[in-house]
Amino acid sequence: MTAGQNNSKSVDVFGVGNAMVDILAMVEDDFVKKNDLSKGGMTLMDAEKQGHLLRELKHQSLELSSGGSAANTMIAIAQSGGKGFYSGKVSGDTNGEFYREDLIEAGIGFDVHPTEENHGPTGTCLVLTTPDAERTMCTHLGVSTNLAPTDIDVDKLAQCKYSYVEGYLWDAPDPKKASIETMEQSKRLGVKVAYTFSDLFLVSRFSDDFHKLVSEYCDVVFCNADEVRNFFGSESLEDCASKLGEIVDTGFITDGANGCLVVENKKTVSVPGFSAKAIDTVGAGDSFAGGVLYGLTNGLNAQQSARWGNYMASCIVQVHGARLDKSMADKVAEIVGK
Repeated sequence: MTAGQNNSKSVDVFGVGNAMVDILAMVEDDFVKKNDLSKGGMTLMDAEKQGHLLRELKHQSLELSSGGSAANTMIAIAQSGGKGFYSGKVSGDTNGEFYREDLIEAGIGFDVHPTEENHGPTGTCLVLTTPDAERTMCTHLGVSTNLAPTDIDVDKLAQCKYSYVEGYLWDAPDPKKASIETMEQSKRLGVKVAYTFSDLFLVSRFSDDFHKLVSEYCDVVFCNADEVRNFFGSESLEDCASKLGEIVDTGFITDGANGCLVVENKKTVSVPGFSAKAIDTVGAGDSFAGGVLYGLTNGLNAQQSARWGNYMASCIVQVHGARLDKSMADKVAEIVGK
C-alpha cells in the first residue's frame, strides 16, 4: 500500500478485542495473597469466583469504565485527537449498554450487535491495584468469547488506515477466527495490521502461533521486554529487538521507566521515557500503543510516535484506572517537537 492510499482513508484505526467492563479497586497486598491471585498478572475466572471477590470488596469504592486492552488503546487514540471504530462483543444486559454508551461518549464508534442476555453476561475485569502501583486482573470473559468473524464490519475496516488486534483474543476459538478475519481483510483492503502480544502467558502458550501471525500478517508489533524475551528465548533485549526486526517492518518494545525500543527497517533506536510517579500501572501499555498508533496515522515518524506513546503511558500511570479524564490532543506538538 502506498502512502497516498493510506492517507486517503478517513479513519485512523479499526480495533478488535475483548469488550470488558473494568471494575477498579485499590487493595492491600494481603487481599491479593489471601485470595491466591497472581500479583501483576491476569487470571481468568468464572462468575462465581469473581462474584466472591466483589462481595469481599462490598465496602470499597469501585469505579466502572468500558475497557479491555484494545478498547483502552482506542480511547487513547481518541484522546490524542484521532478517530477509530471498535469491535467487541457485549450482551444486551445493563453492563453491555453501559459499555456501548461509555465507548461512544469517549469518541470511538461502536455498533457491534449485542447478544441476547440468556447467552451470558457482558465480560467484566476486576482490576486490583496495590500500593506499589501493580495491577492484578481477575477476568470473567462472559460473551466476549462469542466475538466471531461475522462481527468484523468490513465496510468500516476499509475506511481505516490501520487495524489493531489484541493477543487476548487468541485464547478462545471464535475470537481467534475474528482476529484472522480482521488481518486477512486488512491485507485485502490495503489496511496496515498492528498486533499486540498482550500478556506474557499468551506468548508462552501460543509462541508458534504468534510467530506465524507476525511473519504472515503484521506490519507493526507491540510487546514489552518480558514478552519479547520469552518470544525469542533470549535475555538480551537488543538481541530480541534485532530478531524482531527480521520478521516485522516496525516493532515497539516497552521497557517500563526506560521508555521503549523502536525497531524499524532492521534498525533499533531507544526512545527514553518520561519521569512519572506511578500510582497505578493499569493501561500503561494500552495507552502507549494508542499514542503510537495515533502518531503513525497522523504524520509522525516511528520515533516521534514512540515519544508520544511514552508520554501517554507516563500520564496514565499517575492516575487510577486505564483512562485519562481529558483530551491530550493539545499536547502532541509540544511533546514530539513539531
